[in-house]
Amino acid sequence: MSYIKLTAKRQATLPKALCDELKVEPGDSIRVEKRVIDGHEVWCMEPVRSAERPSWFGALRKYAAGKSHDLDEIRESVERAHRLDAV
Repeated sequence: MSYIKLTAKRQATLPKALCDELKVEPGDSIRVEKRVIDGHEVWCMEPVRSAERPSWFGALRKYAAGKSHDLDEIRESVERAHRLDAV
């Protein structure tokens, strides 16, 4: 059994096993709905699948991990690559 602890801002971290089972990643939405099952009130979670997000969206995220996202540094990196190609 896993537990979810709320921060002071009511934020929570979902266990990895739950995210894997729901097939959700950071930025995804999850619908939460109260239901009555066998006379007990329970909360059910369901990932929201958006038709607007292309299937490839976020596919390169793993390559950007740990790298700077500063626009000036990105420009410098591109310029270095172009200089190497010109040699």
